[in-house]
Amino acid sequence: MNIKVRIAKKEDCPRLLELINELALFEKAPEEVTVTLQEFEDAGFGEKPVWKAFVAETDGSIVGFALYYIRYSTWKGCRMYLEDLIVTEEMRGKGVGKLLFDRLIAEACELGFSGMVWQVLDWNEPAINFYKKYEAAIDAGWLNASLSKQQLLNTIL
Repeated sequence: MNIKVRIAKKEDCPRLLELINELALFEKAPEEVTVTLQEFEDAGFGEKPVWKAFVAETDGSIVGFALYYIRYSTWKGCRMYLEDLIVTEEMRGKGVGKLLFDRLIAEACELGFSGMVWQVLDWNEPAINFYKKYEAAIDAGWLNASLSKQQLLNTIL
């Protein structure tokens, strides 16, 4: 199987959004994906792009991708924040995730980031085991917090 990893292009966005929805279904939260294709494209390829992604292709079809953005830590400086690493179900266990993750590591080194951070669900044992192969530190001491767009608006009204 010939798997090619390359930088994502704007025309890849519809397929990437399909994979995002597939991931949301896997994570038991399909209703949480509210971003539109236009918003997604603008955020990656508009006037002020905030994310970059690598895609994995085989036979001209995107079978996975890794999307990141730059996060600033007052303790550590600029770090890569891995937002999503997605491989289609039928391609898992075939080295696609490793190719994407290794490309992220190379990118983080090339850009001089002080490290890479991400989140993984505590019940996602295959992903946890994958990251442990890289000797990743998995910190259970932090809780996620967020405000939705509506909550933000309610605060200022």
